[in-house]
Amino acid sequence: MRNLLAFLFRYRGILVFALLEIVSLIMLIRNSAYQRAAFFNSSNAYVGRVLEFRTQVYDYFRLVDVNKALVVENAKLRQQLYRSDLASRLHDSLRVPGDTTGSRLRPDTLILGMQAVLTRSSDYPLIPARVINQTLRRVDNYLTLNAGSNQGVQPGMGVLTATGVVGRVRQVSAHYATVTSVLHSKTNLSAKLQRDNTFGTIKWLGEDPTHALLDYIPRQNKLLRGDTVVTSGYNAVFPEGVMVGTVDSFTQEPDKNFWTVRVKLAVDFSKLSYVYVVGPQPRAAERDTLETRSGLRTPAVGEEGVQP
Repeated sequence: MRNLLAFLFRYRGILVFALLEIVSLIMLIRNSAYQRAAFFNSSNAYVGRVLEFRTQVYDYFRLVDVNKALVVENAKLRQQLYRSDLASRLHDSLRVPGDTTGSRLRPDTLILGMQAVLTRSSDYPLIPARVINQTLRRVDNYLTLNAGSNQGVQPGMGVLTATGVVGRVRQVSAHYATVTSVLHSKTNLSAKLQRDNTFGTIKWLGEDPTHALLDYIPRQNKLLRGDTVVTSGYNAVFPEGVMVGTVDSFTQEPDKNFWTVRVKLAVDFSKLSYVYVVGPQPRAAERDTLETRSGLRTPAVGEEGVQP
C-alpha cells in the first residue's frame, strides 16, 4: 500500500493531467453533436477491426468442424444425383374419366405386376470420409479412410469424390477402412464413352498416376480426343455416369482389334482429402456373387479370396 501511495504521489501531476484530459474529452463529446458522431464512427471502425480479427482467429480453429459439416451436406446433395427415375418423377396431368373441369387429376405411374418399374438403379447412399493416408508411387496403391463399420462402410463399396472415381473398399475395421485405389494393377473398372455408350474397362499400367488405359474399345469406333469416360453402372458398385476421365490419346495397333486408349483421370490423387463411400444397392451383393461365379465379373482385390 505504501508503494502504491508513493507511486501516486510521484506521478500526481501526470495523473491529474490525464484525468482532466479524459474529463474534457467526455464533456466535448457530450456537448458537441459533430464530435460525438466522429468519435463513435472512429470507435466503431476500430472495434469492428478487433472483432473481425477475433472472428478470423475463431474461424481458423473451427475449420475442421466446418469442413466436416460441409462434407456431410455435400454427401446429401450429391446423393440426389444418383436417384432412381421414379424418385424424382412428378405426377402428370392425366384427367380422371368423366371429369370435364380438369380439377380432378390422377398420377401417371408405370406399373407392372402392381409394382413400380425402375428404369434406372435405386438410390445410392453416400458416406463421407477423410483420407488419412495413401500411397501414390507404387504399382499397387491404397488409401486409408477414417470411416469404418461403425459408420456403415463395408468391403466392396465404391469410393468417389466430387470429381470422379477413387477406388473400392478392401478391408474395414470399426473406425477405419482401406481402399484399393484406381491406381492398382488389379483394379478393373467398368466404364463407357459417354458420347456413344461404347463399353470398356479401365486399367492402370502402374506408371503415371494421372493416366489409365481404357481397354476393349473396338477399332471401328470413331474416337475423339477429349471424349468423356464415365462409369457404366454394370458392376452395381458405382452409379452410372460418374466421371472417370477424358480421352487423352489413342493408337491403333496392327495386331489388335481394339484401340489403345489413354485416359487422363479426373481425380488428382495427389490432392485427395475428403471422399464419399457409395453405399450398397439392394441385392447388390447377391448380383456380384452370382456374376462372379458365372464368370461374368472379375472379383476385386480382397474380395472372394483374391489376394493383392
